[in-house]
Amino acid sequence: MTDTTEKERRSSPETLRARSLAAGLTVDDIEASIAWYRDVVGFVVEEEWKQEGKLVGAAMVAGTARLFLGQDDWAKGRDRVKGEGVRLHLATAQSVDDVAARIKAGGGTLESEPADMPWGGRAFSLVDPNGFKLTISSEA
Repeated sequence: MTDTTEKERRSSPETLRARSLAAGLTVDDIEASIAWYRDVVGFVVEEEWKQEGKLVGAAMVAGTARLFLGQDDWAKGRDRVKGEGVRLHLATAQSVDDVAARIKAGGGTLESEPADMPWGGRAFSLVDPNGFKLTISSEA
């Protein structure tokens, strides 16, 4: 077996070198989800999408993190479970304790309180109205 450098592994064949990642979430109530991410978590509405005058989606931003919310069209049934197996991780240079306090002051409920993590940062978790899990952590 030959030793290869990281550069050689990435270039033969060349691997994807993405510069960003945005999550798209299908939600039950687009207006309620926009309000939760904006008013509770602290995202900003970058753009809203309408079809025939009806709000169907939005692009939300928080720092360099982007989140796309889309209204469920119910084509897969109204009992479709959302959020199962999905956890979004957001890293911030802000005080995690201060962010958690603002979320609670805005009406949010934490799944777990800010705590020191084994890798050295601090983190807490919360769950959005559709069951999508978020972990907000300090940059370690």
